[in-house]
Amino acid sequence: MPKRRLSLEDEVQTYEQVKEELRRSPRTWLVTGVAGFIGSNLMETLLELGQNVIGLDNFSSGYRRNLNEVLRECRQYRQSFKLIEGDIRDLETCRTACKGVDYVLHQGAIGSVPRSVVDPQEANAVNVDGTLNVLQAAREQHVKRVVFASSSAVFGDCADLPATEDRLGAPLSPYAVTKLVNEKYAEVFSRCYQLSTVGLRYFNVFGPRQDPLGSYAAVIPHWIHALIAGEACRVNGDGETTRDFVGVTDVVQANLLAATAELPAAAHRIYNVGAGRRTSLNELHDMLAAALRTLNPDQLVLRRVHADFREGDVRHSQADISRIGAELKYTPAEDLTGALEATMEWYVKRANAAHDLVKA
Repeated sequence: MPKRRLSLEDEVQTYEQVKEELRRSPRTWLVTGVAGFIGSNLMETLLELGQNVIGLDNFSSGYRRNLNEVLRECRQYRQSFKLIEGDIRDLETCRTACKGVDYVLHQGAIGSVPRSVVDPQEANAVNVDGTLNVLQAAREQHVKRVVFASSSAVFGDCADLPATEDRLGAPLSPYAVTKLVNEKYAEVFSRCYQLSTVGLRYFNVFGPRQDPLGSYAAVIPHWIHALIAGEACRVNGDGETTRDFVGVTDVVQANLLAATAELPAAAHRIYNVGAGRRTSLNELHDMLAAALRTLNPDQLVLRRVHADFREGDVRHSQADISRIGAELKYTPAEDLTGALEATMEWYVKRANAAHDLVKA
């Protein structure tokens, strides 16, 4: 009996319907950057759905502990995961990784605006050359679709909010340029080689396993780490800068919907992936502090300190998610407070476990 195909024609399938379909008919997925924050969350959900997952990572920014944590949580599915330790800048590695794969979820990248300002050549080599290799390998191996991580950074200095997919400004960083080039390459591969591609413009993603340390850490894990340690959070600028914060579970949802949607042959699509709301950094700090006090009422929370604005940053950001909602039935969580509390709880548990280990 032939497999039932996932379809958007039947009023578009919901995420729950897509997950049920995947459980009934497992696929093989390649996740690049699998040891990273988003990659490991994708791996976890796919394994929980009974999928076969190939992970590719060179561990330049990802962590083996992320993979180990997922494999502990998904112990019964360990045999469904294969790790290839390698670099997307190597075409032969990408070819090997794409063999027998149905869908590619391409997350491997230098994912930092300030890091790209410091070293634009590295950002270009990984983000552009690496993505070109993934597209070429996927084309050669007849992969059904490549879903790749783009970024809200491509909107640049466009002041129109909420940001719609078709209105872009001038890019403000080398990182933004690399993501724009990725989108163009994907479009050309769809047109010239009939490779189906979907680009997901992530806004400010947060959740478990996001690295809180280092010079280029994202604001939420960085501030959570500082708050747990009883340190003051540093705010770039006056704190009225706004961002569209979206939980990693919603980003996973967007990837699976984008991969499995029945789009026209050789289709190329670009979608915003956010929550569709604006939150200021000052508001974010207050919400994180409240989340920590809920878990630990005796926790000392210091007043935030303000510094200069950061080079390459945009002032305000908010996603228009009407396109992905209409075409893929993407439905992000409405409760930012609850998502931040759940994320805080994960970091607090990890901090307590590390403290207990040291004491032992």
